[in-house]
Amino acid sequence: MITGTVEQLNRWPVKSLAGQPADALELDRRGVAGDRAHALYDEFKGHPRRLTIRQVPRMLRWAAAYDATVTPGHVPLPLLIAPDGRTYRWDDGALPAALADDLGCSVELRRDLGLMQDLRDSVLITTHATLAAVSKALGRELDLRRFRTNAHLVLDAPAYAEEGWEGRRLRIGEAELELLHPCERCVIPARDPDTAVKHPEILRWLTRERGGLFGINARPLGPARIAVGDPVELL
Repeated sequence: MITGTVEQLNRWPVKSLAGQPADALELDRRGVAGDRAHALYDEFKGHPRRLTIRQVPRMLRWAAAYDATVTPGHVPLPLLIAPDGRTYRWDDGALPAALADDLGCSVELRRDLGLMQDLRDSVLITTHATLAAVSKALGRELDLRRFRTNAHLVLDAPAYAEEGWEGRRLRIGEAELELLHPCERCVIPARDPDTAVKHPEILRWLTRERGGLFGINARPLGPARIAVGDPVELL
């Protein structure tokens, strides 16, 4: 039996912006309440396009956070913090222009309480053992923020064990989650979460040695609350 505890929790209020650590998270079948509930769009070839770090790496220099309790039934408007420290509420009329000036493109702000993860109705689970193993292989300590995880676990399991868990279930505190498939990473982990500088050797190593995988996607089976320090059990 594999068991452990929750070491860290994170929520990402605006897709591709820096996020917010949390002591506890509320879940429902859509995922983490308020996670990627907001996004920036531009226009590409005459059609709306949801912006990510792939198109605009400088988005990492902006951060987003909620300043009130977040539940599936109540997702407040986030605050956005610019690289120079200025703060804007999501509904601030000056925010679109401030983003456009800094990012170098016109943007549209969108809010969707159905959430806008890359994989709908999911959360991302990562493990301390795998992060430590990848860091050791690369000869540098990797910041967990590169991988934009929701729940980071310390388990009595070896590195990369999660790659074989597809189809099983995971209990975290009072929550039960269906484990979907290992997460195939895009270019985002190659970007430094503070400076947005690209380190392509990280993705090259993951692709060569692990098939591009890091972490595992999961789907909550119902409403629940999880917290740092909660017990974890692989079912």
